[in-house]
Amino acid sequence: MGIITDSTVINKIEDALAQVRPFLESDGGDIRLIEVTDDYIVKVKLLGACSDCQVSMMTLKAGVEQAIKKVLPEVQKVVDIDKLED
Repeated sequence: MGIITDSTVINKIEDALAQVRPFLESDGGDIRLIEVTDDYIVKVKLLGACSDCQVSMMTLKAGVEQAIKKVLPEVQKVVDIDKLED
C-alpha cells in the first residue's frame, strides 16, 4: 500500500479540514492530516480535547469525512490513527 503525495489531492483534503477546524477548535480540539493511502483512506490525528472525546468517531464520520468526500469523492473513509479500524 502506497501513499498519495499529489499536492492537488492533499490540498483538497487540507481545505476540507480547514472548513471543519473551527468547530473542533471551539471544543478545544484540532485535527492533523497524517497521510492518504493510494486506496484513498485518509489518516488523521485528532488533537486536544478531540483525541479522547466520547463523540470523536461521530465527529470524524459525520463532520470530517463528509467534508472531505464533498471535495474528493474518491475518498473511501477517514480514520483516526489512534483508533484505527480493521
